[in-house]
Amino acid sequence: MWINDIENDPMYRSWPTGVQELLRATFPGVIRQIRRNFFNLVLFLDPIQEETVELVKLAELFYKHKIPLRIGFVFVINTKDEIDGFSDAGIGLYRLVNYIADEYDLSQALMSMISLYSKIDVGELLTVDALTSFLKRKFPSANAKRILGAESEYDYTRKDGALFYKKSGLGALPLALFNGVPLSPDEMDPDELETIILQRIMDTTTTFQRAVYMGQLTEGSDVVDYLMEQANVVPRMNPLILNTDRKYLDFTATPVVDDWEDTDVFSFLDSRDKTAIVAKRMKYFTNKDGDGMSPATMWIVGDFERSSGRKLLLNALKHMKASRGVRVGVIDNPSGKPSKDNTVLYRAIWASFVTQKTKATLEFVQKLLKEESSQLLQKGTKMKELLMQGMDADAFEKKFNTLEVDFIRSQQLFCRDVMRLSPGERAVVSNGRILGPFEELEEFTVEDFQLLEKITLSGSAEKVKARVMQMELKPKQASDLVMKVDALLTAAPKGEVRRDVHFIKDSHSILHLSPREHEVCYDVVAIVDPLSREAQKMSSLLIVLSQVVNVRLQVFMNCRAKLSEMPLKSFYRFVLESDVLFLANDTVSPGPVARFMDLPESPLLTLNMITPESWMVQAVRSPHDLDNIHLQEVNGVVTAEYELEHLLLEGHCFDLSTGQPPRGLQFTLGMSRDPLMYDTIVMANLGYFQLKANPGAWILKLRKGRSEDIYQVLAHDGTDSPADAGDVIVVLNSFHSKIIKVRVQKKADKINEDLLSETSESKGIWDSIASITGGGSKKDAGEKKKEDVLNIFSVASGHLYERFLRIMMLSVLRHTKTPVKFWFLKNYLSPSFKETISHMAESYGFQYELVQYKWPRWLHQQTEKQRIIWGYKILFLDVLFPLAVEKIIFVDADQIVRADLKELRDLDLEGAPYGYTPFCDSRREMEGYRFWKMGYWASHLAHRKYHISALYVVDLKKFRKIAAGDRLRGQYQALSQDPNSLSNLDQDLPNNMIHQVAIKSLPQEWLWCETWCDDTSKVTAKTIDLCNNPKTKEPKLTAAARIVPEWIEYDNEIKQLLRGVQEQGSAAKDKQKASTSKHIPDEL
Repeated sequence: MWINDIENDPMYRSWPTGVQELLRATFPGVIRQIRRNFFNLVLFLDPIQEETVELVKLAELFYKHKIPLRIGFVFVINTKDEIDGFSDAGIGLYRLVNYIADEYDLSQALMSMISLYSKIDVGELLTVDALTSFLKRKFPSANAKRILGAESEYDYTRKDGALFYKKSGLGALPLALFNGVPLSPDEMDPDELETIILQRIMDTTTTFQRAVYMGQLTEGSDVVDYLMEQANVVPRMNPLILNTDRKYLDFTATPVVDDWEDTDVFSFLDSRDKTAIVAKRMKYFTNKDGDGMSPATMWIVGDFERSSGRKLLLNALKHMKASRGVRVGVIDNPSGKPSKDNTVLYRAIWASFVTQKTKATLEFVQKLLKEESSQLLQKGTKMKELLMQGMDADAFEKKFNTLEVDFIRSQQLFCRDVMRLSPGERAVVSNGRILGPFEELEEFTVEDFQLLEKITLSGSAEKVKARVMQMELKPKQASDLVMKVDALLTAAPKGEVRRDVHFIKDSHSILHLSPREHEVCYDVVAIVDPLSREAQKMSSLLIVLSQVVNVRLQVFMNCRAKLSEMPLKSFYRFVLESDVLFLANDTVSPGPVARFMDLPESPLLTLNMITPESWMVQAVRSPHDLDNIHLQEVNGVVTAEYELEHLLLEGHCFDLSTGQPPRGLQFTLGMSRDPLMYDTIVMANLGYFQLKANPGAWILKLRKGRSEDIYQVLAHDGTDSPADAGDVIVVLNSFHSKIIKVRVQKKADKINEDLLSETSESKGIWDSIASITGGGSKKDAGEKKKEDVLNIFSVASGHLYERFLRIMMLSVLRHTKTPVKFWFLKNYLSPSFKETISHMAESYGFQYELVQYKWPRWLHQQTEKQRIIWGYKILFLDVLFPLAVEKIIFVDADQIVRADLKELRDLDLEGAPYGYTPFCDSRREMEGYRFWKMGYWASHLAHRKYHISALYVVDLKKFRKIAAGDRLRGQYQALSQDPNSLSNLDQDLPNNMIHQVAIKSLPQEWLWCETWCDDTSKVTAKTIDLCNNPKTKEPKLTAAARIVPEWIEYDNEIKQLLRGVQEQGSAAKDKQKASTSKHIPDEL
């Protein structure tokens, strides 16, 4: 049942229909709305499964937001005629949906399904009572018996869904096909499926664009027909065939004897010789009289006295007749000891092989395999009475009556010793690949043989066939050779292939480094675009490599022909030494150093460290502003000292019962003497978690409280304790990444418990949460919970923005009587800020905490520091803060607060997870700069406001409950692949997701900005943001002093405080120096 049709439904009539629209330029991440069925999603659903509810709701979401996606349902329900809608809720729903679709329309049918499922509580299933009450309430005039009863006229095609599902060979329900491609069980998670489908649409668009460009898809083409004509389309999926863990026969032997009539001799041969004899003596069915090569050879193994064996062979022959590239051999594997009584059919097959022509043999065997023939033989009919007209009856009968079973005993030995089959078990061999044994009731259909042939030929068989055809061998010899070579090639492990690179011209584009003479050397060829980030690292690696070993080096400059902009915007040093360095006094050097010489002095530079994924590195000493290095203003050398503070322990956690990440589960990490040193929370994205650690042996546990009460650890991989051990021990003994996998399960009495239903525990959940507490009181958790604390989050990098940050903090404190706790991202704070923040906290009486989180390796990486900081503002809100923090307010460093932020914290967000202030519209002269009122944003927002990210309040409880963080990260991952997308990352992402993650629009007075807001509204402003002015480009310091009169007062107050701190520090150093000098002993 299709619930919509992009090409024909009136709701899409305004969309363009031409396929050339695919080639039209759009904003990155935009899904083109074209009136063609390019994208098709089919959901296979059992209406009474719990997962169906969320999938139907997701389909409604796509439909309601007019995503260009044709959506269809295949209901897989009971097919028994005697069961009606009053005894089976699945059948009842099917009939009800058909009734609404027929009497009203498909849209109404979908909305009714949504309405019906919305009344079902979590953990409950659809019932007949729920159906009948819904029908009575929504359609009071409808006759329930006529719709749901045994004589229902709305039961048409009920069996089709279940029959097609069975025939297709697809996996467990629920499942989905996107343009015919099945989604994996992991992708069927309703929380992730939305993002996955949108990403599939983006990826598939590229395929269609290529087809249009190449002329394969034209205006007159039917898109669905085009999809069905692709080479990868098959009528059935079979995991056994598609499985990549494969077994092959070894055809490499050449046996001394080829006699399989002597079973005693055959039994003493090894597996390779047995295989070689069977291959040599095998006879084949072909669809021609031996006048062509067959690149696919299939052996059918089974007991042909059984119905299952006969059906397997019959299906193989049916497929062979429809194919030009298959031949079929038969191997008997009787259920008992071979005798003339239990091998009747196989001896008849073999006798016809030996005495009849190919066509006659095929027709006779197909007749013989039918059930009516088997029944006749069982009733006493003679084999000769089943012979077909045109067969040589005398020759057949003579061979059939004299054929001994010794060779069949040898075949049974081959099945047992080589193929590892028990007597009577069935299997299929395709070019040496063994599929089986099959289960007793497992079917291998004609469609399965079609898929098997396609898979076999798509490997190396077609390529081998092309080579063998050049050898002019006889058909059987050629087919045997293809079978054996294909088996050898596909069974061989895939190794690295050497590629010799030859350059036609190397006068100007290749650098040559000659090796040391008279020594063995390595050949190294590097092909690199010199103006790329990879080249920056590779150059250092090649230099060190040449110092360590003797190399003949060629570096080929593979430059891009045209550049629209300078691709490199950074100077780079890769810190790598070829050996340990010693100083003149034989002591080891203090460590590797990156030196930048002869840098240009006029540009404004930023110093940044690119480290291994599992390292947490911080700048610990530098008198300079590392974010704003202007060498013209610096006397001497700019120096900075970095420290490796922590090594990360990373992991992925999954619930064994559901296969899904246990979102919100908490882990603790510690040592035996201190088991609670670090804490973390599990994301829904890949079940990811990270914990700070250092070299040593660590113990990972579920955190006491709801995590430990509800869950238990059942297994773990990559750890240093047995998989079933109670304590998970992890040893960090190298600088390489340590990634573990943890599998948990809910306790038997907690199956229905929701981990996130409560957000408070007896104590705060993280002492560090991958963070470090830098100040504030150390009161116990019970007292903290009672306190009314205002939590303020901000980020800053560089001395200038840290100056703004201190002023923002002071403005917050001046306008509230509520205790304040500031949360700062530690990753990019300068050493000087970290040294002085404790003094400021002591002077003004606030708490603070420095939080850290390493950007996950699986999440698309940003390279510019500013964009990285923007990412931290929005992407990790659910994991940065303890669960005890229910609400947090983000305030930009360059804001000045003029009101009590407690009022903002207590504002009702009306169910939204966060609240942002919309951009002002009142300053009319800036109208041309309001990008959100034109192009993509105007279309996407659909009359909604575009919100600014300088100030927002987050209901973390709601944010985690609806998996907002996971959704934001999923959308970011999809959009960020395009470098032109998300130009204002922290702002564009939540606005882009406004349809999936709602935004509460805060009153305009909460954020005033001179660039966008008129002067009259400044009087009521509760915060003033020093946002950039694209028109005047006025420096921020100048703007701050002009726009906000109190800013100068705040600035002077902070300067005075910092001078006092500096004087105290100098005095303490002088005192320490004087104390040290008094204790220097006299020496002769």
